[in-house]
Amino acid sequence: MNVLLAVRMYVSKMIQDSGPGMKVLLMDRETIGIVSVAYAQSEILQKEVYLFEQIDKSGNGPIMKHLKCVVFLRPSQENVQLLASELKSPRYGVYYIYFSGIISKASIKVLAESDEQEVVREIQEFYADFFAVGPHLFSLNLEKPIHGMEWNPNCLQRSVQGVLSVLLALKKNPIIRYQHFSSLARRLAENIRDTILKESSLFHFHRGESIPLLLILDRRCDPITPLLNQWTYQAMVHELLSIKNNRVSLVGVPGAPKEMSEVLLSAEQDEFYANNMYLNFGDIGQTIKSLMDEFQMKAKSHQKVESIADMKAFVENYPQFKKMSGAVTKHVTLVGELSRLVTQHNLLEISEAEQELACQEEHTQSLTKIRKLLVTDQIRDLDAARLVFLYAIRYHKHPSKDIVGLVDLLRRRGTPVRLIDCMEGILRYASSGEPAGSSILTTKDVTKITEKIFKGLKGVENVFTQHSPVLKEIIDNMVKGRLSEEAFPTVGGEPTPGRIQDVVIFIVGGVTHEESLAVHQFCRANTGIRITLGGTLIHNSQSFISDVEAAVKYLPAGNAKYPHNTASSGSGRHSKLT
Repeated sequence: MNVLLAVRMYVSKMIQDSGPGMKVLLMDRETIGIVSVAYAQSEILQKEVYLFEQIDKSGNGPIMKHLKCVVFLRPSQENVQLLASELKSPRYGVYYIYFSGIISKASIKVLAESDEQEVVREIQEFYADFFAVGPHLFSLNLEKPIHGMEWNPNCLQRSVQGVLSVLLALKKNPIIRYQHFSSLARRLAENIRDTILKESSLFHFHRGESIPLLLILDRRCDPITPLLNQWTYQAMVHELLSIKNNRVSLVGVPGAPKEMSEVLLSAEQDEFYANNMYLNFGDIGQTIKSLMDEFQMKAKSHQKVESIADMKAFVENYPQFKKMSGAVTKHVTLVGELSRLVTQHNLLEISEAEQELACQEEHTQSLTKIRKLLVTDQIRDLDAARLVFLYAIRYHKHPSKDIVGLVDLLRRRGTPVRLIDCMEGILRYASSGEPAGSSILTTKDVTKITEKIFKGLKGVENVFTQHSPVLKEIIDNMVKGRLSEEAFPTVGGEPTPGRIQDVVIFIVGGVTHEESLAVHQFCRANTGIRITLGGTLIHNSQSFISDVEAAVKYLPAGNAKYPHNTASSGSGRHSKLT
């Protein structure tokens, strides 16, 4: 159930099967990302790959018949046509072609007809049509897949292909369950099931006593988690600096070395990151100090080059020393920048207010705290808006709610109109996950919702990590056989599996690193259960807000609960509230 290992094995086999000799790796925009997440470029160079090309930019390249060409592409029509053009006038000696998903017979015929010089040695399907961010976490890197609470057709097709690829890579033929309230989850589940039946020869895997499960969820079941500040290392870096394909841009970061405009954060390549990615930020300082102390000791030993034996030892150990030097510089820079941002933007106080909103039933106290924070110049507009979003979802039906007053405070502080206008969209997004005619929160439902969306962990000492995502409760119920058949029906009427062992969970609308951590912790505590988690995108708060904007953009206009500011975003003008 290790998706990262599956992709690494596919890439290794592609290169290995082409035999010894110099090679070029020809990819498309997506497969470049898929490979780069799983492998460092230096690793691939060690496998006799000396050139990397992108197929839509390689048309006029030099002819190098002495090179073997390993082709790894998504099975799109555009890629098939580009590859057909390449094969009609081949620039390399031989071609080994691999598609990341199921390729149609018609496409194979097009390629066969283009191979007039018979340079193609093989065509295979290697199922790596997803971004394996970690052993149990994958993404499809789909931004704004939902428009007007309906699938973007291209994103639906891409999601079907991506999830099927995960199942084929893991060799699983699962029972499929989905969240009943979500037509988005149902449609994806049905399309996946239809393709499995159509391609039944590929899904010949023996199910055994423990039948695998594919569980498709909808982000709307928990709109809270993506809006919260994070306090574990990996999640903090993604929230404050943004991680894309395991890479973080340090452009503009004060004190960052010029050669570190972009750094790689991969547990496969970086031992310190692998050991500390789930560590709370408060503990990172001590581990950074330990890393520094170890490095300084090695640096001192390298200074003592007094004999031939010392020189030999220095040369043998230098690559590891150089690697450690880079790791120290990278993580000291990252942790230093995170610390600066936490202090500069008052994130500790903001996070405390967020956790109070998410996990406690203290309306008056929360409202007072938010009002105080909104008039503080130190906090960012994004953080101010997120606090109001969380309050609105939490207390939308509270008899003493003051959403209008908080929106007024946002306007007074000159918050961009885009964020203010998103308020109603956030509420509509959250409420669209409820059955028709019900509300997000009524006075009667406060306790019920608190137990679900806003469930806290009793006895948690750290005030900043009280929140527990809804996914954790779903997994607990799933393993105990308590998932309601009505709330989570199966596709095709198959009986739900009795004993759960292997599970793939896919969240339409995106997944978060907090949920990834919950899966990691659950699997460590329950060694007989293996869970792979994925989503259309790995969210931080900004990407989630953008997704919500797109999701509700084309919905019919609802009642105007909040007056819209027509002044420009920078004017700070205050319009009278009705």
